[in-house]
Amino acid sequence: MEQEMAKPKLNNNKMREVKLEKVILNIGGTGEKLDKGFILLQKLSGKSPVRVKATKRIPTWSVRPGMEVGTKVTLRGADALEMLKKLLPAIDNTLKEKQIQNNFLSFGIHEYIEIPGMEYIREVGIMGLEITAVFTRPGKSVEKKKVKRGKTRRLVVTSQEIIDYLVTKFKTTVLMKRKKGQAETEDDSE
Repeated sequence: MEQEMAKPKLNNNKMREVKLEKVILNIGGTGEKLDKGFILLQKLSGKSPVRVKATKRIPTWSVRPGMEVGTKVTLRGADALEMLKKLLPAIDNTLKEKQIQNNFLSFGIHEYIEIPGMEYIREVGIMGLEITAVFTRPGKSVEKKKVKRGKTRRLVVTSQEIIDYLVTKFKTTVLMKRKKGQAETEDDSE
């Protein structure tokens, strides 16, 4: 009996599992770049993107409210999982630690032709895009409903849990930030 108590309990709770909620692809720009981004997201995702309008006035960038400043498409479920599998090899399955936050990760691709299986699109030219993947746990919808809404503090997916998810599902490498103490000891050893 004492030996059984000494073993750490495995967390097999279904409500603690981490799952991919959605993947958002976006491209910022105005005018011709916006039209090219719209075409690119349509070809890449197979879904119809939406245009994003500015809500604030930013005179330095000549942005005014109501002006179209970007385009985005949101993928959920199996489509999101397939898209993330398709996009991670474009950055060599490597992410920096600072790109992963609680509940989400974000990264950019400089040129869409780096994505495996994507051909050059003549009317688009060369352009990049940004990707955000949002993670959640079962039961998160309690926060979104109108009646008997609850607080879900325990349902936050930590950055370490996202790293573990990426390593097991996608064989992703995460480059950890070196701390000051580590950098000095490595320099001394050389």
